Amino acid sequence: MEIAILHQDDHIIVVNKPHGLLVHRSKIAADAEEFLVQLLRDKIDQYVYPVHRLDRKTAGAMVFGLTKEAAQSLTLQLTNRTVCKKYRAIVRGYFPAVPISLDYALANDRGNMKEAITDFRLIDQTEIVVPFGKHATSRYSIVEAMPKTGRTHQIRRHLAHLRHPIIADRPHGCNKQNRLFKERWGMTTMMLHARELEIDHPSSGERMIFIAPYSVPFLDTARLLDFTSL
Repeated sequence: MEIAILHQDDHIIVVNKPHGLLVHRSKIAADAEEFLVQLLRDKIDQYVYPVHRLDRKTAGAMVFGLTKEAAQSLTLQLTNRTVCKKYRAIVRGYFPAVPISLDYALANDRGNMKEAITDFRLIDQTEIVVPFGKHATSRYSIVEAMPKTGRTHQIRRHLAHLRHPIIADRPHGCNKQNRLFKERWGMTTMMLHARELEIDHPSSGERMIFIAPYSVPFLDTARLLDFTSL
């Protein structure tokens, strides 16, 4: 896969991760043969230090340290919650127009409940003439999600809890909607994109904002559903 570099200097590199690419090797995805960390190291011929991750199915902005000191600084920022991350998701139904701050604990892989907080706001809504279930039309929304904590699949699970699951999310999404998109449009890419990443530069301290362009599948789906705002 081609990795788009959004920013690179002596201390950090920021990239736009494609959908379907693991950040690093994992026992739960033994089928994977390509990994972002290795592809990026090969691309720039330099060691990179992961400091956070995105799900395999999620695309968008990721930052890596290029030195141990930079990685430590970024990790501390993440721990102190001074890093701002904004995601965009295409979800089922009309999402509420009033912003929502969801404080809903999630179980980790050991079954222990952990604090999980995500802020949501509506970006756009659409209704298309495609029958679904008992309805003559289908309704969808684009939502911005701003996680305050970093639990596994946090945004996906929180949106499912709010009954606005992400399109093509498996296993947290709506199976009937996922089947509709696959059978009608051949679309199986999960509609979650890490749109914006805001950090303090590890060396200069400058506040920096990086915006990751949407993937082709995300743009195609937004146009298909006739959204006017992204």
